[in-house]
Amino acid sequence: MANELVLLKERLNARERQHLSSYATFSAEAVRRQPEERLLHGHRQEFSVDADRILHSQAYTRYIDKTQVFSLIKNDHITHRVLHVQLVSKIGRTIGRYLGLNEDLIEAIALGHDIGHPPFGHDGETYLSEICVKHGIGAFQHNIQSVRFLEKIERKGRGLNLSLQVLDGILCHDGEVHSARLAPQKKKTFSALEQEMESKKKTPMTELIPMTTEGCVVRMADTISYIGRDVEDAIRLNLIRREDIPERCKKRLGDTNGSIVYNLVEDILLSSMGENFVAFSPEVANTLKELKNFNIERIYRNPAIKTQAAKIKRLYADLFAKYLKDILDNNQESGIFKDFLDGMSPSYLEETEPAEVVRDFIAGMTDEYFLEQGQIAFMPHPLPRKF
Repeated sequence: MANELVLLKERLNARERQHLSSYATFSAEAVRRQPEERLLHGHRQEFSVDADRILHSQAYTRYIDKTQVFSLIKNDHITHRVLHVQLVSKIGRTIGRYLGLNEDLIEAIALGHDIGHPPFGHDGETYLSEICVKHGIGAFQHNIQSVRFLEKIERKGRGLNLSLQVLDGILCHDGEVHSARLAPQKKKTFSALEQEMESKKKTPMTELIPMTTEGCVVRMADTISYIGRDVEDAIRLNLIRREDIPERCKKRLGDTNGSIVYNLVEDILLSSMGENFVAFSPEVANTLKELKNFNIERIYRNPAIKTQAAKIKRLYADLFAKYLKDILDNNQESGIFKDFLDGMSPSYLEETEPAEVVRDFIAGMTDEYFLEQGQIAFMPHPLPRKF
């Protein structure tokens, strides 16, 4: 029976070469740091395995309580990061299907692309980055941290041994960067991946280009998934009105998330069909940039959602200092030992500086856990009753 399943995988791999685009990445081309016998001679296709490994990781589970844009708001219909990555996956696979690309690879990249996001979204990323720079460990960037989690931290430091193509797509997703056209930079290696991570850490504005067309699709799908959704959330929270959306954007893309997603996907398909790149038309690219600027000014920088920013920033600094002291003092009762370092592999402990350990611990926190740790560390609580 096992041999029959292996033969079935071989037929699926052969069908990819017959039916997918010549610009697609075939499952048999997956490259891993450590070749795995059960994958080489088993029945499962490579990128499907990667998607499942990410889906079942602890880091993926923590998406459930990580902020997308709006923090500390009790509203069941506001987008959290877990929904965002699912939307990126769905939109990306839709584009990939029409362009004849590998949907398993798209799904794996999409599911893992934001795993490195710290508590409280991009504001939290900014606060943590400032602290990391002060401690001499380089700027914090969630795409680098996503790769780090999946390679160096999951499974208590043993990592998931994901393929190079998936890790590269995660590193290069940069959905906040406005890209009208992306063509893959092929033939990368794990050495090149490491060099790009170091370059990006030293110079955050360095632009990275995915090595696969599927990675390019995810980067575009990232933008498509959040741009209209953030508008809907902002309207729901009375931060903006639908009529505030710029007229040119409404005329070309629509004024609802559904119409914005539909028109952006349709344009990218028409502009990319049969090409070795993924692109928007010039008109739509300019319109999308205008809508992005609108979101930045009216939503992301809106003072109404920044009322607790100073407190969160202070808590980041205080928790970082506390955990760093706990490591240096070998305080085994600290949460960083009990909830993070306990059982961690010797290689992680040997290769990671104390400040980097603190960065990794905080970056993996959910919003709720972050606040709980702040209360435990800095708020008085009852002592055990003595009789």
